[in-house]
Amino acid sequence: MEIIDAHAHIYPPKIAEKATVAIGEFYDIKMAMPAGTPERLIETGKKAGISKFVVHSCATKASQVRPINEFIKREIDEHKEFIGFMTLHQDLTEEETEEEVEWCVKNGFMGVKLHPDFQKFYIDGENVRKFYRAVGDKLPILFHTGDDRYEYSKPARLAKVAKEYKNVNFIGAHFGGYRCWDELSVYEGIDNVYFDTSSSLPFISVEKATGLIHRFGSEKFFFGTDFPMWDAKEELERFYRLGLSDGEKEKILAANLKNLLKIK
Repeated sequence: MEIIDAHAHIYPPKIAEKATVAIGEFYDIKMAMPAGTPERLIETGKKAGISKFVVHSCATKASQVRPINEFIKREIDEHKEFIGFMTLHQDLTEEETEEEVEWCVKNGFMGVKLHPDFQKFYIDGENVRKFYRAVGDKLPILFHTGDDRYEYSKPARLAKVAKEYKNVNFIGAHFGGYRCWDELSVYEGIDNVYFDTSSSLPFISVEKATGLIHRFGSEKFFFGTDFPMWDAKEELERFYRLGLSDGEKEKILAANLKNLLKIK
């Protein structure tokens, strides 16, 4: 089966080790990889049979937005395996946000990745509504979603904006709510929210995971590793243990994301 990793972080070699350590400290999780470099992502992913990777990085200051997007642009130009997702920051003006989205669309980006807990904004905050106005139906927005330590990215906040901005496609990472998996009923009946499996399968039972997939529909899910946090081969083994049908696996491992991103 074709496999696409729908959730992978990459960093320039000079800061890759430092950034990887910082993520591990933030979540108090031992990272599977010592450094989240593009080359290591491809190496470890291909050993697991992964052929393409959605890659992104997060801006914690407005001044980082263009440099990060330029880095991702260079990487997607150099590696045919990469699908680039851009970053934004809440301190950009509305005009700057629109210009950045336009620049990224013209340069082959296929989505947006935002991390409310790192970037310290509420998904439904007034200061980020400009994101949804600027992006519209041009690109899907992948949110880190959930974390019982913070209020920024609660599932209810994502559900709220998805109902308000029905022309935007949203992806709730981590089954739509990392460590808040009992709060996911808020997504019932919302057509423009999708989910990825990253950073979830080590923590929830097979029954819980399969129940959520069947509850919201296997066509709404994408496989993701959250590189460099987890080893791709081990994440795939966890995914296969869910006992899904071949048709469900084919959709989640590649077909769903290709349909959303309009990849032939």
